[in-house]
Amino acid sequence: MAGKPKLTVALVLLLAAAFGAGDQYLDSLVHHPWGADIASLSAPWLLLAFLAGATQRNARRAALLGLGSTFAALVGYFLLTDSPLEGAQYTLANTHGFFVSNAPVIVGGIVTGPLFGWFGQQWRTRRAIAGALVAAAAFCLEPLARRAAVRPIHLLGRGYTATNPIDSHVVIVTEVAVGLALAAAVLVRRRSAG
Repeated sequence: MAGKPKLTVALVLLLAAAFGAGDQYLDSLVHHPWGADIASLSAPWLLLAFLAGATQRNARRAALLGLGSTFAALVGYFLLTDSPLEGAQYTLANTHGFFVSNAPVIVGGIVTGPLFGWFGQQWRTRRAIAGALVAAAAFCLEPLARRAAVRPIHLLGRGYTATNPIDSHVVIVTEVAVGLALAAAVLVRRRSAG
């Protein structure tokens, strides 16, 4: 029985890495303008940590797995970004450039990974809806947040663009619809459990 939790963690981390690689693949679909819009969404990354945390009964393990799944996805994203499939190669300079250019994502993941992992665990063990609704709200509010005019973020001596509006109206409508569906599912599940 002790092997089952380790297998669950390994499977979650493997699936998270595949998610990150898939996200990068969508970004590389130059013939489909919506690919880059989908790949740049943040809410699915939050849901990833939430779902990873929901596999755990212990809050601390859930937070750690939320963090681990976020970084496994980032590693998967990196491995495909710098792969020969993308016309690149693995070098120390490319690795350094990738992690420096993604510093805001990394810093954000240090906070959101454990938080959303914990939200997932709270949903699983206590049916606490606040964190689940925050995850759903991320889908609904991301298009608006990305339209907001924000100054560049300065981190590690560099300026990073803080907003990148979603161009595809289909992606916007789909993301909001997913958020509303998640919120509805959470509320229906909570009501039926109560």
